[in-house]
Amino acid sequence: MVMPNKKDLDTRQFVDIFEIKDNVVILKNSSLRLVLEASSVNFDLKSNDEQIAIVKAFQNFLNSLDFPLQIVLHSRKLNIQNYLQQTQQKVERVDNELLRIQGIEYIRFVKGLAELANIMSKKFYIVLPFYATESKTMKTSLLENIKGIFRPVAEKIKRFAEQDFEIYKSQIQQRAELVTDGMAGMGLTSKILNKDELIKVFYSLYNPGG
Repeated sequence: MVMPNKKDLDTRQFVDIFEIKDNVVILKNSSLRLVLEASSVNFDLKSNDEQIAIVKAFQNFLNSLDFPLQIVLHSRKLNIQNYLQQTQQKVERVDNELLRIQGIEYIRFVKGLAELANIMSKKFYIVLPFYATESKTMKTSLLENIKGIFRPVAEKIKRFAEQDFEIYKSQIQQRAELVTDGMAGMGLTSKILNKDELIKVFYSLYNPGG
């Protein structure tokens, strides 16, 4: 039996996302996801009383929810090469000799800092799920699992009627409003990612070296 080359398979077979509609992520199991990007706070710089207040507010926030959520930290090494090149070009155009020397020293300092420590970019996301129907756990044979890989995507997806999707979208958006209010109680902000922003996030996750 000749197995097809992995490169010949549609890469979409290995991605859980079916489509993004009205900023809502629809997965292949017919469940929905809404993704919010959240601001952060430097906990260590807060006073002891402020830290206690934040912890209590977070506890109250979690206790107020009657649905699950996922908190995701996306940490990635920050590429500062473009920034250094742009700074170098600006420094070269400076007429003042003293300012030019200070600019060169600044570039040297940033390069040294980047070599000593990994400068990371961190973003925080809150993922809200919504399941239109109860999923049943079914035991399948190894042969069925293998067949499932090569089965066309369209056969696996239960498409929503437009009216049903609007109802589900409204309910998951209500959850997002509750989360936004709870975040505000901790002095944090959050926003729902739109389609373009979601695509950018998912691309960076599936292409970490890109």
